[in-house]
Amino acid sequence: MTPGAADLLLVIDVQVDFLPGGALPVPDGDAVIGPVNALQHRFRHVALMQDWHPANHVSFADTHPGRAPFETVALPYGPQVLWPRHCVQGSPGAGFAPGLATDRASLVVRKGLDPRVDSYSAFLEADRTTHTGLAGALTERGISRVVLCGLATDFCVLWSALDARAAGFDVWVVADAVRGIDLDGSVEAAWARMTAAGVRRIGSDAIA
Repeated sequence: MTPGAADLLLVIDVQVDFLPGGALPVPDGDAVIGPVNALQHRFRHVALMQDWHPANHVSFADTHPGRAPFETVALPYGPQVLWPRHCVQGSPGAGFAPGLATDRASLVVRKGLDPRVDSYSAFLEADRTTHTGLAGALTERGISRVVLCGLATDFCVLWSALDARAAGFDVWVVADAVRGIDLDGSVEAAWARMTAAGVRRIGSDAIA
């Protein structure tokens, strides 16, 4: 792949709280920083996604008395995994990872701001009706192909890839520039879902 004017690198949630030692660490999550930085120099268009939750967010286990992280509860929009408190607005953990290049990004989009609804996807919140505005912004910029990297493969990368496909974009995921949480085989299941939806996998060494 040789990225051109219609290609965008979408960097998903490479933030302090998702790194080893953070509030919701993705195993080996810091390993994506080098590949992501290298990829940014190959794309004319780069966008960064940032999880950005209010302190009383519905996805936090401690907002549900008697519940523990990684349990699932039923909410009005469907099942919700409960997470440790993470990426609280303005907190150090919500910041981009140290060492992550951000200067090439022409667009930074924050998600998960509504305390009542979680938001894994860069395009559509978990209620499946509230749009982030990213699809429209990319269309106005003439983007037709979206290449994803970042964290985590089985949640925010997965949902973003599926919603990008549903929005009509050609979608690729850089396999060596993502890492997953992997709850009960969720990474393998995520790749299967993405493949079935027409999302293609590529290595960073195949992007010129």
